[in-house]
Amino acid sequence: MLQDLLNKRHLRAPEFGRGEWLNVDRPLTMRGLRGSAVLVDIWEYSCVNCLRTLPYIREWHNRYADKGLTIIGVHTPEFAFGRERQQIEQAIDEFEIPYPVLMDNDYQTWDAFANRFWPAKYLIDHDGYIRYQSHGEGGYGAFEQAIQAVLREKDSTLDLPPIMQPFRDEDRPGAVCYRPTPELHGGLVHGALGNPEGYARGAPMLYRMPDKRPPHAFYVSGAWQAGSHFIEYQGQSAAFVNLPYEAVEVNAVLTPHVQTVERMLNPEPVAVEVWQDEQPLDETIRGLDVTPDGRVIVDRPRMYNLVRNLGFEQHELTLRVHTRGFAMYAFSFTGCVKDD
Repeated sequence: MLQDLLNKRHLRAPEFGRGEWLNVDRPLTMRGLRGSAVLVDIWEYSCVNCLRTLPYIREWHNRYADKGLTIIGVHTPEFAFGRERQQIEQAIDEFEIPYPVLMDNDYQTWDAFANRFWPAKYLIDHDGYIRYQSHGEGGYGAFEQAIQAVLREKDSTLDLPPIMQPFRDEDRPGAVCYRPTPELHGGLVHGALGNPEGYARGAPMLYRMPDKRPPHAFYVSGAWQAGSHFIEYQGQSAAFVNLPYEAVEVNAVLTPHVQTVERMLNPEPVAVEVWQDEQPLDETIRGLDVTPDGRVIVDRPRMYNLVRNLGFEQHELTLRVHTRGFAMYAFSFTGCVKDD
């Protein structure tokens, strides 16, 4: 049964592409890791699914690093700020990542693995063959079984721990996963702006909030300018972002956008008010990044958790923006709840 999890040894893992290595003294190579089992985790620090996977990968490092497993994080950026070493180093520190991380800014390792998803995990055996892979969230128990099977192929006498229990209720068997609002992008590339005026290229546009706001889009009022992957507030007075959605949790990739080198390393934080259904957020549903007075302080480019509903629900979220330069890159949603 366990062997059914593993692929036959047909495809060797490709070599890592060029890039900066963090959390390690020297660059690593797939050839140099031959003789160890290797788990390659392709991730992105502003991706909600990647961040929800990290606790499992950290624990696998703790459990199996001394038993022959080497974990390599490959950070392939979705947005331009994800190419900045400072941001990745801060993410490594914030999420307590103990294993080496390769900055795959040119997508060389991503392309070598023919990868198309964040996150993606590839388990490679001691001879360099890809034996098991997984994309997205879930399947953690099966992946850990595959890790143990590959480790035992080299040493059948290894004393390995029981497969660990899920960290979250929604990861447990029997959890119910609904289809939430799909990820919504802010900029010109795959943008989900729902205002009838549409996007304007190269200059700010003054938007009026429409009375009707169908789902699967976001809507703005005030002066906004779109870039390839973001939409940035350019006005002088308060503006609004309205987001109708269906989900358990709402996250947003936000940044205190800066356009000068002088402010790049120390951008001024931006405070954004968060309301739901025209009411301030109740403390029972307030996101992890929302303060008790109902604001999110955007101090660096990253994903911010805005709302954590008690179940899978339909609402309209409102962001009130006061500061020129604030930018939105994407909204993401989760849809899994524990089965009561």
